[in-house]
Amino acid sequence: MTDHPGEHDLVRRLADLSSRDVPVVGGKNASLGEMIRHLSSRGVAVPGGFATTADAYEEFVDANGLRPRITRLIDDLHQGTDLTTVGAAIREAFRDATFPPHLARAIVEAYRSLGQTLSRRDPDVAVRSSATAEDLPEASFAGQQETYLNITGEARLLEACQRCYASLFTDRAISYREDRGYDHLGVALSVGVQQMVRSDLAGAGVMFTLDTDSGFPRVVLINAAFGLGESVVSGQVDPDEYQVFKPLLGRAHVVPVISRETGAKQTKVVYGGDGRPTVTVETTPEERRARVLDDVEILRLATWAVSIEEHYGCPMDMEWAKDGVTGELHVVQARPETVQVRKEATTLRSYRLKEEGPRLASGLAVGDAVAAGRVCRLDDVEEMGRFVDGSVLVTRMTDPDWEPVMERAAAIVTDHGGRTSHAAIVSRELGVAAVVGTGDATSALADGQDVTVSCAEGEEGHVYRGLLDFAARDIDLARVPATDTRVMLNIANPSAAFRWWRLPADGVGLARMEFVITNHIRIHPMALVRYEGLRDEAARSRIAELTEGYADKTAYFVERLAHGVGRIAAAWWPRPVIVRMSDFKTDEYARLVGGEEFEPTEDNPMLGWRGASRYYSEGYREGFGLECRALREVRDGMGLTNVVVMIPFCRTLHEADRVLETMAENGLLRGRNGLRTYVMAEIPSNIILADGFADRFDGFSVGSNDLTQLTLGVDRNSARLAPLFDERDPALTHSIRELVGAAHARGRAAGLCGQRPSDDPDFARLLVEAGIDSVSVAPDSFLAVKENVAGAERDLARTRERQGRRRPRGPTSARL
Repeated sequence: MTDHPGEHDLVRRLADLSSRDVPVVGGKNASLGEMIRHLSSRGVAVPGGFATTADAYEEFVDANGLRPRITRLIDDLHQGTDLTTVGAAIREAFRDATFPPHLARAIVEAYRSLGQTLSRRDPDVAVRSSATAEDLPEASFAGQQETYLNITGEARLLEACQRCYASLFTDRAISYREDRGYDHLGVALSVGVQQMVRSDLAGAGVMFTLDTDSGFPRVVLINAAFGLGESVVSGQVDPDEYQVFKPLLGRAHVVPVISRETGAKQTKVVYGGDGRPTVTVETTPEERRARVLDDVEILRLATWAVSIEEHYGCPMDMEWAKDGVTGELHVVQARPETVQVRKEATTLRSYRLKEEGPRLASGLAVGDAVAAGRVCRLDDVEEMGRFVDGSVLVTRMTDPDWEPVMERAAAIVTDHGGRTSHAAIVSRELGVAAVVGTGDATSALADGQDVTVSCAEGEEGHVYRGLLDFAARDIDLARVPATDTRVMLNIANPSAAFRWWRLPADGVGLARMEFVITNHIRIHPMALVRYEGLRDEAARSRIAELTEGYADKTAYFVERLAHGVGRIAAAWWPRPVIVRMSDFKTDEYARLVGGEEFEPTEDNPMLGWRGASRYYSEGYREGFGLECRALREVRDGMGLTNVVVMIPFCRTLHEADRVLETMAENGLLRGRNGLRTYVMAEIPSNIILADGFADRFDGFSVGSNDLTQLTLGVDRNSARLAPLFDERDPALTHSIRELVGAAHARGRAAGLCGQRPSDDPDFARLLVEAGIDSVSVAPDSFLAVKENVAGAERDLARTRERQGRRRPRGPTSARL
């Protein structure tokens, strides 16, 4: 037996490793080897290199007599010595140690061999720590040990390896193992040495094979920034964010990128000088406006991500980098995603604010919870001693050193960072509400101020003044009954669509386009069409600001509307998503940026220029064309052909013909590529002439509010007449029965969108008895409606069984 392991036991080429080698080189390095060996043939590019083994670490520890010293210091920790003192002492012992000559020789020879492979003397390398218990599902916190980038030369490489060994005993790593019961001397550290991708000249970032907040499994989420990926992982920048719909990847003539958000990207990390491996510099105005990746690159990364996920058989968390010299993309790390996979899939918790307050700050929502508490603003991790448990932590950004205080926070708010930053990842791990990338939270929120942090309103999170009342409700998905009547969802906010993907809904019965326009576009479409002729200078200035980066102002409207609708359609694919074209009233349109120049003043906007009457009118025809272009992009460009178009407030058959003609002129031809077109049944004429409307449309959706208003002649906004506004009035129920019968006779579907079935079991029973095909309600009412409809169906079945009859259904062609 030799005095020390052979050098082949100390260093291994990444290409010779596989997932079986986790005990030898840790999860990170084993994963790199696994990808090089098994995924290179599928086009996944992973930079080559080598890794020191667990044996090498043990050799280093034993050759320097560190084991008994570590044991003694950990015992001191258990006896009450503070963590900071213990951690500093252990790291100092590692720094004072020296490499055994045979270990140093093995590392240097592997480095020289890598240089020969790359045809470069002293190649630039990334030096990464990989603990033998790291990146496992039960040990999931990111960044417990250190990574050193842009390391050049043999001496600096050995120094970086030694610092990696010492990082096994950072305060956060010691605390992590203590909390989870790991033996400190039972965990070894492998050092991965990898060819450095020149992303300092291009960009880098992270990607996940699911939506990190909701757990929605059918998207790839990609974050990107210019420079080295450290800025994205640490949360120094607000990165670009792209989402790709996995089921349509690789389909011919389809680009399933359902979201492209351009981040501020205020800084970037690049190679340093004067002995510093990296430095942080400001980006140029052009870089801040530009997107880091084009669609070809986004799709390539997404395709790789799916290949990696399929190979490992679980959702994955990856880092990628683009080489600015060669233009090539690379995957530089991959590990299992560990937050969403541990969540209980049979229960969905829903939060709702019950009151309003002044909004103080906004950013990206992490998760969907609501929390309240007193602000504790910390400028530096050294201040964490004054943090009070249950406070709202407010700071510029976080890194792993912040984790002990993050665990004690009611909520976390940061100035910088995206959804894959350290603050976001750890907040999800802890189940703590967080709003990241606010830009100004540290200046907008005062220390000691009472605030409420809400992530329950979609993709954007908000911080409100005061301790607002909120409610939390658990929906037991195992209790959802089956029904013959389809129960669908009303979805307004595309940012919240992924929150509800676990609900066993039959699709979306009403997606309101006007919400997307108001909240995600904010500009009147005609103000974009006729931007050059706008008289309102303030509106011109605001439009220029919102559309920065878009040479064609109308492209801003089309892209953002397409992304909004696309997210909703993706969440429910391949189930139908019925998208109602814009149904603003003139006073609502006028409130959009630039809208006043294009909207008349009407005495009664509710009965004025709204819905179908606008779409073929010269005053809005071009704006409607933008709406059509957006939906054509969703269906034909993204491939989400489950989108059904619905026309609101269509008064006459002639008007229906004109709208359908205008749609066809803009590329939305009924029947082409499977396009179905519905009409809202909300005017008595829609019921009276149901046969004629059924000849022109593929289905009906009862808009019960307007139909009640117009049938009974009751202003739905009048408090004085509220007792008369009754959707169960015989005139209404008669109209619904008439419509359903006429629709089914023509092979058309008939549904209803509204809240009444959730609040009133008797109304649900009326709809079931009428033979309605679907009911569409708000997500938080879904379970109540399902139960009401199921109860009505059981009662009706028993009644018909006694009478020897079966429930009549619409013809097969009427089924969605």
